[in-house]
Amino acid sequence: MFDPVTAFGNSFRLIRAARALARHDALFALEGMPVPHLSVRMLRWLAALRTPWERQRAADASLSPGARLAGALHELGPSYIKLGQMLATRPDIIGDQLARDLMRLQDRLPPFSQAEAREAVAQELGGAVEDHFTEFGVAVAAASIAQVHRARVADAEMQDVAVKILRPDIERAFSRDLESFFWLARLIERFGPTAQRLRPVEVVRTLADSVALEMDLRYEAAAASELAENMAGEDDAKEFRVPKIDWRRTSRRLLTLEWIDGIPIGEREALIAAGIDPNALAASVIRIFLKQAMRDGFFHADLHQGNLFVDASGVIVAVDFGIMGRLDMRNRRYLAEILFGFIRRDYKRVAEVHFEAGFVARDKSVEAFAQALRSIGEPIFGLRAGDISMSRLLMQLFQVTETFEMRTQPQLLLLQKTMVVVEGVARGLDPQVDFWSVSEPVLKQWIEAHLGPEARLMEAAESVGALARALPNLPHLIERAERALERFYGDARQEETPLARNGFANIGWWVAAAAILALMLSRV
Repeated sequence: MFDPVTAFGNSFRLIRAARALARHDALFALEGMPVPHLSVRMLRWLAALRTPWERQRAADASLSPGARLAGALHELGPSYIKLGQMLATRPDIIGDQLARDLMRLQDRLPPFSQAEAREAVAQELGGAVEDHFTEFGVAVAAASIAQVHRARVADAEMQDVAVKILRPDIERAFSRDLESFFWLARLIERFGPTAQRLRPVEVVRTLADSVALEMDLRYEAAAASELAENMAGEDDAKEFRVPKIDWRRTSRRLLTLEWIDGIPIGEREALIAAGIDPNALAASVIRIFLKQAMRDGFFHADLHQGNLFVDASGVIVAVDFGIMGRLDMRNRRYLAEILFGFIRRDYKRVAEVHFEAGFVARDKSVEAFAQALRSIGEPIFGLRAGDISMSRLLMQLFQVTETFEMRTQPQLLLLQKTMVVVEGVARGLDPQVDFWSVSEPVLKQWIEAHLGPEARLMEAAESVGALARALPNLPHLIERAERALERFYGDARQEETPLARNGFANIGWWVAAAAILALMLSRV
């Protein structure tokens, strides 16, 4: 139902956003949206009504379009910074160059006051700050959602800690802006098949889900704990670790964890001076990401240089677990086959996987899609190892999938973004790193474990066992199946159609026979 008050509020906030774009000479971002040109022209006219003060603050014309857009989003605040980071994963919407520019959008804001931080600690933990921390310093880092303070505790396990505190009133600010994003996304989806294929509502929902998790720091603590557990194996521990969580001093709006003293992974010369091999670290970053994404289905989705440190023993330590990604087994299987298919240059199989996953419509040609994939893969494999770019492959893949009307897969957005960022971190350590040769052993091992003959037999056995366990409920299942068919087909029995004569009488027996067969096989 149309609500004029809500519509007015959302329109007002979006016009305010358009005016910020105008100040930074970034209104070109609206022109790529699948909406009527008249709407864009009206917004451009409204946004152009600038005060003398706003004209003085106009963006430097020498900046790239992406830099100007990043400046506008940064000015608009936390919600728009997160939106910009999400759009960086969507070159099919905003173009390759703009996506690359937005990848560099920094989530940094001025810190809120020390008094507000101390008040937040007292409210979350009770009592005075000194009841929980022997020292509590000023903010050392501030982002759109929270800021971090260095502190000390009187515990035996760890003394130096990092205390992360949510910004005051941040929940209400995000809620208001996300409402406007959803409102605009629903409007955009009404403008034809192109807008629907891009699934803007799903994109905003992915952003909203991610932000909701970031708004409760207990979830971030749990994510860090789960990641640490997944990466606790002997081989993994040689390359990667997670700071310890101080659960006693963690709540919804406050997170306390081990302070990390290490060299930022982006400081290559400092790493070399400390006797650490940056080339080995580059390969480690890629392996760590693939193990988390493919093996565990749970990965750190914000692996930029500011969140990665290297300790004295050469182990990579990650911080900031607010953005995490998950992949179910089905998507991991498809992703492994797609990446491994590119490594093997088996474009036909890569195309088939896209169709099997439902990523591309069935009425399209598998052979034509394979040909398009070959146009991406062959030029890349003609380059030297150090020039092969995963980000380039992804950008071109987006363009091809748009031609074949592939629908956006929101569950893969974080993965796509993280893969590109990981490659950038690895290239910063070793400009000649061969992403493919590092990836191949990890992918091959996973495929053998999950897609090989033994894995297929195990999967079949599990399916049979599930059917056998359902046997006690068989009479109830048969009755429900018959009732469902009766409701669906209505008076089919009275019409004496073939389904009426055979279907209703036999469906129960087919289900019973399948269940009995499953039980027999499970005991072989």
